[in-house]
Amino acid sequence: MQEVSIKGFGAYAPTNTVTNDDLSKIMETSDEWILGRTGIKERRISQGEDTSDIAIKSAKMALERAGISADAIDLIIVATLTPDMFTPSVACLVQKGIGAGNAMAFDINAACSGFIYGLQVAYSMMENNNNFKNVVVIGAEVLSKIIDWEDRSTCVLFGDGSGAVVLSKTEEEKKKIANFYSKSDGSKGDALTAGAVDVINPYVKEIVTRNKKVEMKGQEVFKFAVTSIVHGIKTVLEDSNLSLEDIDYIVPHQANLRIIEFAAKKLKVDFNKFYINLDKYGNTSSATIPIALNEMYEKSLLKKGKKVIMVGFGGGLTFGAALIEL
Repeated sequence: MQEVSIKGFGAYAPTNTVTNDDLSKIMETSDEWILGRTGIKERRISQGEDTSDIAIKSAKMALERAGISADAIDLIIVATLTPDMFTPSVACLVQKGIGAGNAMAFDINAACSGFIYGLQVAYSMMENNNNFKNVVVIGAEVLSKIIDWEDRSTCVLFGDGSGAVVLSKTEEEKKKIANFYSKSDGSKGDALTAGAVDVINPYVKEIVTRNKKVEMKGQEVFKFAVTSIVHGIKTVLEDSNLSLEDIDYIVPHQANLRIIEFAAKKLKVDFNKFYINLDKYGNTSSATIPIALNEMYEKSLLKKGKKVIMVGFGGGLTFGAALIEL
């Protein structure tokens, strides 16, 4: 019986590193203030690369490691809330950039939960259609272009980056995607927003403009995030007939160290079970989990027999969790 498994990991972040001290030179903040509230020390900020540029680089790395040529890819899914443009999609730009001429390509937007949503969509399509044998799933963001750089409560949180995986149908018992749980709560959507194009045409009598930058109600997002992590992990464990003791690593969306600490306490689990790298990248939204997975791969942490839970939460509001059996 063929299983859907992860065959390759890749990631890319802009080379421009912006530390907390760097931010203190352009706004009223400090390393102590940012680090104490978020756990973030630095982030990568684009100096001109757009979302498709960094998505292409992470995809190429994942393909090389998977040992699969671009023309063998049947589907490309990019999770992003910061596309280059409304159309063509980032996925279509990636298709062109990597030379995957035989692929179907589209974007999804579930904000910081996007990578897990993308995995679940890819998994479902691969399970139900034999035409999809090799799939690239990417989480990519250039959040620096939608951040209000005068709002220190939000701009210090975010960074730019991309992570990718190659999924394949295989009979090998490794890196198998075993279970998903995803959900949305649109009633709380105003807690985290970034506006798009205003409705302006010759027939509009009263124009209502939207803020085009990220706005966040911090306390509401914090509470939702902690609850989502706990609920998502518990649900995946229950559905998989596993306990936290069976799990080797938890890879959370890297938004704020305090969120992860609170969730760990509620779960009564050793904080060291969580893989953390937000100190180096900040919150890269849909890219945080695949960037972390790539780091774990490069550190040889994703060894045979390990079990890993990924859990994300974000705008929408949305959240999701997934189990990988290595």
